[in-house]
Amino acid sequence: MTTNGSGPLRVVPLGGLGEIGLNCLVLEYGEAAIAIDCGLMFPETHMLGIDLVIPDFSYLQQLGERFLGFVVTHGHEDHIGALPYALRDLNVPVHATPMAAGLVREKLKEHKLDDRVALHVIQPRQPWPMGPFAIEAMHVTHSIVDAVALGIRTPLGTVIHTGDFKLDQTPLDGQRTDLQRLGEYGAQGVLLLLSDSTNVEREGITPSERSVRDGIDRIFRDSEGKVFFSTFSSHVHRLQQVLELAQATGRRVVVVGRSLTNSIQIATDLGHLHYPPGLFADVGALAALDPRAALVLTTGSQGEALSALVRIAMGDHAQVKMQPGDAVVLSSRIIPGNEKTISNLINHMYRRGATVHHARSAEVHVSGHASQEELKMMVALTRPTYFVPVHGEYRHLARHRALAHEMGVPDNCAFLLEDGHVLEIDASGATIRGPIGAGRVFVDGKGIGDVSDIMLRDRRHLSQDGLVLAVLALDQHSGELISGPDLVTRGFVPDTDGSEYLEQAKIVVRDTLAQITPESRTDPLEVKEEVRKALKRYFARTLDRRPVILPFIMEM
Repeated sequence: MTTNGSGPLRVVPLGGLGEIGLNCLVLEYGEAAIAIDCGLMFPETHMLGIDLVIPDFSYLQQLGERFLGFVVTHGHEDHIGALPYALRDLNVPVHATPMAAGLVREKLKEHKLDDRVALHVIQPRQPWPMGPFAIEAMHVTHSIVDAVALGIRTPLGTVIHTGDFKLDQTPLDGQRTDLQRLGEYGAQGVLLLLSDSTNVEREGITPSERSVRDGIDRIFRDSEGKVFFSTFSSHVHRLQQVLELAQATGRRVVVVGRSLTNSIQIATDLGHLHYPPGLFADVGALAALDPRAALVLTTGSQGEALSALVRIAMGDHAQVKMQPGDAVVLSSRIIPGNEKTISNLINHMYRRGATVHHARSAEVHVSGHASQEELKMMVALTRPTYFVPVHGEYRHLARHRALAHEMGVPDNCAFLLEDGHVLEIDASGATIRGPIGAGRVFVDGKGIGDVSDIMLRDRRHLSQDGLVLAVLALDQHSGELISGPDLVTRGFVPDTDGSEYLEQAKIVVRDTLAQITPESRTDPLEVKEEVRKALKRYFARTLDRRPVILPFIMEM
């Protein structure tokens, strides 16, 4: 370990320490700073009306010209998803591996930032300088290709950031985690290890990606109908296995979902995906295929409201129908907070007569994160002087800190940080300093950061535009409207003069119910959302007002 620098090394997490997602961590030395990753988090159930959650980038903006740019460990949304929002106000480069760079490039195009953001493609074991930092990427195995850990040499010593990783000894592409290079850093001396904590509560070793192959193969061979397969669109190794099994079982592949199509194209262009000509079929040809010779790759494994799989399960997709005898594979973990939506999705697929296989019922998914024995090995390889667990909720960070202590890291050298806490390391030691401004910024439509607190927003909303309560009674089996809709308003239209206007609004609700499928009408959450959207459009178009709309569904 080198400790002859003149100033402190500052570690400032802006996201990812205290929650799953939002990963963004700043390293500062002297007059220079870099940020590792720039991720988002999907909204929790209480975040009404919020589309995305991103870190507060005020601290980066305050750094001014001292901030030299972003370094990306891999291409998952919780590591790159917030980049377009940060780069609107920050004119800095982004350094990323080929797959991550391809995914970032698509995001920048979508936000019309691709012409002004410098995107540098990096390769493992090819160091590059950023101010006083010399950075080297090291390949690690994860649930996406081109994932890397980072070795960052500073004037005070070396920092190792693991990124998201596991130690898969039989990876699909033969590229194992670069334990040799990590060990070389450990032999030379590591000042600080920042290590992924996501799977710290799991004992043992995370199974290899290859372990899901047999289970998926059995489903493909045993299904008498179509197979619907849903996984994260960036999980290239999972997709490669699925394409190989589709070919082996004589199934043509139909892709439904834009993000999945983009990922397949990027991975194919980079040489990560291999498949024979003619394996894919257009979605328009699906109806003509023998169901036993069809595989539908689709997005929506988390039950996202407008995803392709949800629309298929609800019978609302124009070209793809789910029928009795079909099989569905949900090949992904359940992101915390999505349990109810996924449960509803599975219920609807069973109503279609399909058989559903998911991680809790079949061997169709394996994690991309290191379990306890792998986390111990990372500490043993790098032999850090100081240790900080990253990427996890508070309980994950606390358990990982305890694990590092078991591996010989003294208590006073293992630090439990949360977003905004500052760790300063200098020649005399390491200290946690007072917090800087850090937090969450809500993205609501085109608004970024104008919603600072859900309760504050709702109060402001109520005071400005009033409240409309829409009460309906539906038959829980048929979805037929039994009574209502009744519209109760407060602070929206006058009770005496607004009756005729509200009668027209009731017609809008009835028309909306008539346009959705009977099955959708048996799902209270679906009905609430459709009623809310219909009334929101009607009120905005006719009065240019946006009241808080609260549908209330009674099942009879």
